[in-house]
Amino acid sequence: MKLSNSYAILTQNNSNTDQLVQDLLGNYDISGLTELQHLNGLLFSRSEINRYMDEEERHDIKILTKDSEQALKTMSSGEQKKALLSYLMEQDPDFIILVNPYDNLDVATQAQLKEQLIAITSNKIVVQLVSRLDDVLPSTDQFFKLDGNQLHSYDSPDAFWKENKTEAISFNRTIPPPLSPVVVDLEELVSFKKVSVSFDGRQVLDNIDWTISKGEFWQIIGPNGSGKSTLLSMITGDSHKGYGQDLTIFGQKKGSGESVWDLKQKIGYYTPSITNKFRGYHSLENMIISGLHDSIGLYVLPTDSEKQLANKWLHLLNLKNRKNDHFRDLSVGDKRLVMMARAMVKHPPLLILDEPTAGLDESSAYLFVALVNKIAKESDSTIVFVSHRKEPQLDPEYIFELHPSEKGSKGAVSKN
Repeated sequence: MKLSNSYAILTQNNSNTDQLVQDLLGNYDISGLTELQHLNGLLFSRSEINRYMDEEERHDIKILTKDSEQALKTMSSGEQKKALLSYLMEQDPDFIILVNPYDNLDVATQAQLKEQLIAITSNKIVVQLVSRLDDVLPSTDQFFKLDGNQLHSYDSPDAFWKENKTEAISFNRTIPPPLSPVVVDLEELVSFKKVSVSFDGRQVLDNIDWTISKGEFWQIIGPNGSGKSTLLSMITGDSHKGYGQDLTIFGQKKGSGESVWDLKQKIGYYTPSITNKFRGYHSLENMIISGLHDSIGLYVLPTDSEKQLANKWLHLLNLKNRKNDHFRDLSVGDKRLVMMARAMVKHPPLLILDEPTAGLDESSAYLFVALVNKIAKESDSTIVFVSHRKEPQLDPEYIFELHPSEKGSKGAVSKN
C-alpha cells in the first residue's frame, strides 16, 4: 500500500480509539499503517485541549495561548481548536492524528476547519479517526474501519463507501401511549417577547421573540456561544435570567410564583451528560419506569401496568429480550435510545433534546434521529432539538436560528 497524505479510519461506538492513537504515536507496527511506524506524529483532539487546559489551570503554564492574554478555558470550542492546530503545525510533525475534529463546532466553524485541514494534506500526512462519514476529508484515498481493536482496510474507496453507507431507518411498532397523560390545556407552551440576556456586561440575547406551540417540532441552530443553552435554561427554569422578562411558560409569566417542580413535571429533558448519573446496576425495565417517577434509579415497587409500559418501549427499541440487562452494559447508542424512552414514557407536553447525537457513530445517530421523527409524528409532545451538526435525516417543522451580533444574538424563525 502506497504512502498516502490522507487516511480515514471510521470509528464506531465499540472502537478502541484511544489504544489506536497510543499505538500510532508510539510508533508501533500497525497493519495497513506500517508506513507511519518511523514517523513523528502529533494528536489533534478534545482530550489534548483538556490536557493543555489542565496545565494552564493547575500550573499556570500557558502553551496554546502563550501569545494571548485570554485563558484557554474562556475560549469557544472553535477558538480552542484553532489554537491547538496552530501549535501542532509549529512543531512540524510528519503526520497529524485527527479525532472527530468537528465535534462541538457550529456549521460555519466546521467549514473553516475543514478548509484548513484540506490545505494541510498538501504537505502533511493526516490520519482521520471519525465517527461520521460526512467528516471524511475529500482528498482521502486510504480507508479503514476500527471494529473494537481490529483495524480493517478496504481495497478501494468505492468498497468503503458502499459498505458503510447508512440507509434510512424506521421502527416497526407505534409509540406506546402514556399511563396517565399530562394534560396542558394551552395552545402556546412557551412565549418569549423581546427577551434580552447579558452575562457580566456582555449581551448574549437581543430582543428574542419566539413562540412554541402545542405539537410543534423545532430545531434550534446557531454558532457556538450564540445563546442556545441560555434559551433552554430559561425554559427549564434552571436560569434566573428569565425573571423580570416577558417570558411565559405553560401559561405562567416567569417570576409570578410558578413552581419549578411543576414546570419540570411538564418537561422531558435529555442531554448525553445525564447518562453519566446512572452508574448503578439498573435494569433496562427499571430505567424506563424511573422516568415515571423522575428518579435516578427505581426506589418503589413498580406496578404491573408500569412494567407492561416499559416492555412496550423496549419492544419498540428492539431490546425486549434484554429487559433485565444492566443499563451500564449497553452500547452508547442503545443507552441513548433507552434514555429517550425514559424521557418520553410520560409523554411530556414539551420534550427538549440538547445535543442528543453528539459523539454517536453514524448508524447510532441515524437510529436515534429516526426515533425522534417517529415521536414527533405519533405523539402530541412538542419537541425542541438542539444540535451543532445538521442531521440529514432529522425532519423538524420549524427552525429557530440565532444570529450573533455585537448587541447579542437575534432570532429568526423559518419553516423547514
